[in-house]
Amino acid sequence: MNSLIKAVALAVIVAAPAVSFAQSNQQPLTRAQVRAELVELEKAGYNPNDWINYPENIQAAQAKIAAARNPGAQADTTGYGANAAAASQAGQRVVVPVSGDTSSVYRGH
Repeated sequence: MNSLIKAVALAVIVAAPAVSFAQSNQQPLTRAQVRAELVELEKAGYNPNDWINYPENIQAAQAKIAAARNPGAQADTTGYGANAAAASQAGQRVVVPVSGDTSSVYRGH
């Protein structure tokens, strides 16, 4: 009886990886599928020659396609947490008030 339990346990351990790989049945994309996807992206506003704005323009086109396929659901693409209300200002001069204290540690050096 004990050897039967060991044999069943060994069979389950050996068969477990085969079952997990059997569920991933992804076929590689064909050339026609890739071209159809590229045409769909170009219709959504993606320009493959615009390499300067590469990550933004393809992400925007993919978002348009996803919104057209599923108009009821909108994904949160803002990242973690709530929307940031902070603002950034660059190029402005910072005025530092001059203190009247002349007893500095480095006075005279």
